[in-house]
Amino acid sequence: MKKFFLLLFSLILTVLLAVGCGAAPDAAPSEPVTPPPAAEPEPPEASKVASADQMAPVEDVVDPDLVPVYADSLRDGSYAVTVDSSSSMFNITACELTVAGGKMTAVMHMGGTGYLYVFPGTGEEAAQAEESALIPYSEDEGGAHTFTLPVEALDMGVNCAAYSKKKEMWYDRTLVFRADSLPAEAFQGGIFATAESLGLADGSYTVSVALEGGSGKARVDSPAALRVEGGIAYATIVWGSSNYDYMRIDEEKFLPLNTEGNSTFEIPAAYFDRKLVVFADTTAMSTPHEIEYTLCFDSASIESAS
Repeated sequence: MKKFFLLLFSLILTVLLAVGCGAAPDAAPSEPVTPPPAAEPEPPEASKVASADQMAPVEDVVDPDLVPVYADSLRDGSYAVTVDSSSSMFNITACELTVAGGKMTAVMHMGGTGYLYVFPGTGEEAAQAEESALIPYSEDEGGAHTFTLPVEALDMGVNCAAYSKKKEMWYDRTLVFRADSLPAEAFQGGIFATAESLGLADGSYTVSVALEGGSGKARVDSPAALRVEGGIAYATIVWGSSNYDYMRIDEEKFLPLNTEGNSTFEIPAAYFDRKLVVFADTTAMSTPHEIEYTLCFDSASIESAS
C-alpha cells in the first residue's frame, strides 16, 4: 500500500510539472513597431522636360537690337499686346497687358486647351518648383484656356515653360511681348520722339522710313513725305505696287489717296525711332487678306521740304 501511494504521488507530480512546463511565461511588453520613414519625393525625371528632338521647330523671336521697355515707361492701364512665341505649338490668339503699381501682368488667351500650367522660367525650373509656384489655367467665355503671367519687360525674351496635358511634359517656350503693338498713349511722355518733342513746326518735311514684315518682298518709297499739322505728324506711304486697298492701325482704317498707280496712303506717324505696327490689305491673292508690317520713321533724317 505504501508503494501504491508513492507511485500515485509521483504520477500526480509528473502531471503537474508537465502542465507547468507547457504554460507560456508572462510575455515582456513588446516595443512599438516604428514604420519606415516616408520616402522623399523623387526629383523630376529628365523625361518630364521635353528634349529638343521632342519639340516642334523653335523660332528665334528675340531681336538683339531691341531695348527692353519696363513698367515705369508705361502709364497704368490695360492694353491689347501682341506676343511672339518661339513655338507654333504655343499659340497665343490674344493677350491683354495690365500695368499697375510699377508691375505688369499679361492674360494670354490660348488657341486651345492643351496646356494645364505655365511657369515663368525654364522647363527644368518648372519641374523642380513647388506646385504652388505653377500657374494654372482659367477658361475664357469660349472655353479656351487662359494664363495670367507676370511680365518683367516688353521687347525682351521671357522664358515660359508650358505643361502639356497630353504629353505630361514641360516644354520650353520663349515669349516676346511687343512694345510696338501698344498705342502711343500707353507710354509715359518723353519715352519716344514725337513731332511735338522734336519741336517740328507745322509744315512739310521728308523722313526716311524702313519697312519690315510680310514675305520681305514688299517695299515702300523712302524718304516719305511728312506733314505736320497741329503738332501731329502724318506720313505719306507709297507702296511698290497697286495691290493694297486699305491700311489699318489698331482699329482705324485708312483708304488710299489714289485710284491709279501704286497704292498711296496717309497715316499718322505717332512717334519716331520706334517700329509702328500697321496692317495692309493685299488684293494680289485670290482672296484679299491683311498682312502685318512695321514702319520705322527715322527722326535724324527729317528735312524740311520747302
